[in-house]
Amino acid sequence: MQAAHPAFTLIKSQAIPSLNIQVEEYQHKATGAQHIHLSADNPENVFLVALRTVPEDSTGVAHILEHTALCGSKKYPVRDPFFMMTRRSLNTFMNAMTSSDWTAYPFASVNRKDFGNLLDVYLDAVFFSSLDELDFSQEGHRLEFAEIDNPKSALTYKGVVFNEMKGAMSSVTSMLWQTLGKYLHPETTYHFNSGGEPECIPNLSYPQLLEFYQSHYHPSNSVFMTYGDIPAEEHHQKFEEQALKHFERQEKLISVPDETRYFSPIKVQEAYPLSAEESAEDKTHVVVAWLLGHSANILENLTGQLLSSVLLDNSASPLLHALETTKLGSSPSVLTGVDDSQKEIGFMCGLEGCAKDTTEQVESLVLDTLRDIAEKGVPQSEIEAALHQLELHLREVGGDGYPYGLQLILSGLTAATHRGDPVSMLDVDATLNTLRDAISNPDFIKEQIQKRLLDNPHRVTLSLVPDQQMAARKEAAEQAKLESIKSALSDEQAQEIVRKSKALEDRQAQKDDESILPKVTLADVPKEEPYLAGTVSSLKSSNEKITKYEVGSNGLVYQQIIFDLPELTQDQLNLLNYYTASVTELGVGTKDYMDAQRWQASVSGSFSAFSVLRNKVDNIHESNNFIAFSGKALVRNHEGLCDLMANTIDEVKFDEHDRILELLTQIRDSKAQSVTGNGHVLAMNAASSGMCAIARRSHETGGLESIKRIKALHKELQEKDKLESFCSSLAGIHQAIKGCNKQHLLIGEADHLHVLESHFSRSFDSSRRAQNSHEWQLPKVEERVQQAWLTNTQVNFCSKAYPTVAMTHPDSAPLVILGNVLRNGFLHTQIREKGGAYGGGAGQDNNIAAFRFYSYRDPRLTETLNDFDRSIEWLMNENIEWQAIEEAILGTISSIDKPESPAGRAKRFFHADLHGRSLELRQLYRERILSTTLDDLRRVAETYLKPENASTAVITDNSKLEQIKDLNLNTVIL
Repeated sequence: MQAAHPAFTLIKSQAIPSLNIQVEEYQHKATGAQHIHLSADNPENVFLVALRTVPEDSTGVAHILEHTALCGSKKYPVRDPFFMMTRRSLNTFMNAMTSSDWTAYPFASVNRKDFGNLLDVYLDAVFFSSLDELDFSQEGHRLEFAEIDNPKSALTYKGVVFNEMKGAMSSVTSMLWQTLGKYLHPETTYHFNSGGEPECIPNLSYPQLLEFYQSHYHPSNSVFMTYGDIPAEEHHQKFEEQALKHFERQEKLISVPDETRYFSPIKVQEAYPLSAEESAEDKTHVVVAWLLGHSANILENLTGQLLSSVLLDNSASPLLHALETTKLGSSPSVLTGVDDSQKEIGFMCGLEGCAKDTTEQVESLVLDTLRDIAEKGVPQSEIEAALHQLELHLREVGGDGYPYGLQLILSGLTAATHRGDPVSMLDVDATLNTLRDAISNPDFIKEQIQKRLLDNPHRVTLSLVPDQQMAARKEAAEQAKLESIKSALSDEQAQEIVRKSKALEDRQAQKDDESILPKVTLADVPKEEPYLAGTVSSLKSSNEKITKYEVGSNGLVYQQIIFDLPELTQDQLNLLNYYTASVTELGVGTKDYMDAQRWQASVSGSFSAFSVLRNKVDNIHESNNFIAFSGKALVRNHEGLCDLMANTIDEVKFDEHDRILELLTQIRDSKAQSVTGNGHVLAMNAASSGMCAIARRSHETGGLESIKRIKALHKELQEKDKLESFCSSLAGIHQAIKGCNKQHLLIGEADHLHVLESHFSRSFDSSRRAQNSHEWQLPKVEERVQQAWLTNTQVNFCSKAYPTVAMTHPDSAPLVILGNVLRNGFLHTQIREKGGAYGGGAGQDNNIAAFRFYSYRDPRLTETLNDFDRSIEWLMNENIEWQAIEEAILGTISSIDKPESPAGRAKRFFHADLHGRSLELRQLYRERILSTTLDDLRRVAETYLKPENASTAVITDNSKLEQIKDLNLNTVIL
């Protein structure tokens, strides 16, 4: 630890050996800004600055400000520095996010020059934002005529956040969360939708945005958090010189008070929109929720998480078992568990797929189950298993979704923003020991349930019922409001709307001087991909291959058993994803599924199965096909994990028919809710589903077709004989897999690996030989797709796809760069800024040899599909400078070199080698990326992006039927 900068005071410093970090807490003397530095021997440095943002309405002011603050600043007066920097950087993470009570601006990079560049831009964006009114109208909301220069045309609402939240609030899960928050928090900021309710967003004025910025975006209201090997004093130098020295302390204290408690529980009912084509029967959601203790209190927090784990961790947990097995609903609510993201911890549970009049019964089920547990208790072994799960979760080194350092930062952020102790949220060993002592009291869990839940009057029971006319009423209300506004406009006011629309259009078209922004160049790019080599050997008796990786895993071990996939009939292939979803959720040997779940909880952190079907690197019509069983555990439980996995593979039982149907119901309900959050991926999968067999399987097993299929299958399996036959088919698939060749993967710390391998060999080394392994191929698929998928959505998701080439082909590299160039140079402006969609872009998928365009939460349909085509014309005719190519290359290399968790990296390299993506091939591919030219881009666009080869898929609703007809798309009801 180095001395603090003169502008800062060191408050405390504490080592956390379990995380290999030193936590240093500083305060800026002049402003009071807090800085938490996580010093670590890790070159991936992370920065985050968070502001306490506490909205008092649902206009989305904090969310719109987050967007607008990134549209130019004092030092960087360009229109879009944030998106410009995403392509002038080697960042491993770069974003901004609005939570219920804070707004944060994080980024990460392994390149110090790049880190410094991004820090310059972020500090200026946050504390010296331009906040141009035109940017507010683009990112937030604006009135615009359908024909922007024709006041006689229809008046419409436009705006990125407006459309983003229309998409977000099309999700039943989002509506459930926001509605529950409204009643669970009757008086504090959580009562409101910090993202913005679409009907409230137009009420936000530009002066109100400016006032919110002035009061909330001040260093006195900020928390700086950093992670990595850059010393705190270096950060302090930057913070002081580039931002903090320009401010004095702000006396206004922005905080969230404790929620006023109810004196008795309440019951409320609200509605959510359901498509008129769908049956409203058994579509009600019922959730029961409580407020517990303070999330910034580590003991309160972990006690709440432990209680949730005891009650809800797996299918043998008593409350989850009651919710999964009742006939009152189809499956447990997605809002089931503990939430510690706000000032006070929320605990919630419930059911979806309920009849409209079952609210009282669902509430009674929950309360009666809790009373029974409070009276009889829970077996000590299950409490210890719950604490084991909590410990494993807290110890695991992440970094696959977010950078590991950012995960650590976010785990302490809530405490920091509520002026608690973020260090305590990271150094959990003492609290875990406290809980370990506490659970030795056999009445501990019983007392916690009684105190925190049963005797807690601040309880809300919410029923959210379907309303088939609600969407139409909302749309009619919006149109009526717009017509009323339009009818009241004077000629001067109408012309002012036209003038502002034209001004925004001109601003969006202006060419900024990007040279004022810092950047890295190709000279800063490593010429080779960082590589992690495994050690390959064979098990003694079976001679099966085992690949071992030595990584820093903080006391965890990861392993996989990978079987060759046997040749399956088409019917069996159609059931393969249901097999992988259920095989680790059933009984084993003499244990029923509940005993097997308890076994898993006591020894493993996770245990799952998945299929791995990927095209060969040189031929997309041939594939490598595997099934993998994957598990992880604390090192001390490794023998138990091996026993669990070996016994499950040998003796899993498919005769628990009701359990299998229960699992399918949960899968059906989960898939049905996935569209609005993942619609762009689903649309791309549909558009490319005719490219090859693997693309078709992706669409059928994880895409829109899978949603349609599981609805039909679930209905069919209500007949007993059909269900028995289905379960028998799953058992047949398992028997065929067991007879195939297999290999093994083992990942752990060097000091433990020898002992781990001996455990592994005892469980998995056998002289039994495979009987039926041989190479086979999926039926060839090669066709165009023209589809419009209709569902309940307020926004659209559009995609076009073109067949291209596989990774080994020299053109695959320029096709990847082409996607970035089209997004950066044309699609971002046309689809997001002008069109109002939340996002849009294009990219090459080498795994299926397809180039795909997409838009996300998009108010437009036909116009966006036309913009996809116009981007190709732009490429061919525009004078594109080398800088645009270089930026696209930087973005591609950044995604390839993105850091991962140590175990995640080992898994990625193993599976790359498994499927023929050798180090030599990846290096050749990298060199082709780095040598791409503009001529290459135009050549591959002309070669592959031909109109006659395009496949199209959109996700939309019935209001777009005329456009669908004009586009000659085949409609599919989702």
